Amino acid sequence: MGQDPSQLREELEETRSRVGEEVDAISYKTDVGARVGDYVSDKKDAVTSKLTKPIPDRAQIRQARRTVEQNPLGLAVGAAGVGFALGLLLPGTRVENEKLGAAGDKMGEVAREGWEHGKQVAQDTAQGAMEAAKDSSSRHTEELSSSLQERLPAGQEQTAPTTRPKRQPKAS
Repeated sequence: MGQDPSQLREELEETRSRVGEEVDAISYKTDVGARVGDYVSDKKDAVTSKLTKPIPDRAQIRQARRTVEQNPLGLAVGAAGVGFALGLLLPGTRVENEKLGAAGDKMGEVAREGWEHGKQVAQDTAQGAMEAAKDSSSRHTEELSSSLQERLPAGQEQTAPTTRPKRQPKAS
C-alpha cells in the first residue's frame, strides 16, 4: 500500500545524491583540461617511480633486448612519437626557421587551427552533455517528487528537505 513518508524522503535523498554523483562524473568526463592534467600527472608519477627504482639486473636487460628484437617497428614508432611530441614542445631553432621557412609557419598554423577546432568540439560536446545531465536530473527529481506526493497519506504534504524559508531581516 503506502510507504512511510520518512522512508520515501530517504529514498529521495539517496536518489538526489546518486544523480549528483552522476552529474559530477559526466562533468569530469567532459572536462578535457582536467582529464589531460590528470593523465600528465599520472604519467609523471609513473616516470618518477621508474627513475627511483634500482638499476635493472641482467635478466631484465635480456628481456628488454628480446622485446626490441621481436618488435623493432614498435620501438621505431614509439621513438618517432616521442620525437614528434618533443619537437612540438620545444621552440624552433634558427636553422629550422631558415630551412623550413614558410612551410614550418604553415604547419604550425594548421596545427594551431586543428587544436582550436578540437578544443571547440570538446567544449560543445561537454556543454551538451552537461545540459542533458541537468535535464535528466531535473526530470528524475520531478518524477520522484510526484511519486512521493502520490504515496503520502491523504492530507499530508511533502516538504522539500533542501528548501529553507528565507529569513526576514530584523526590524531595528
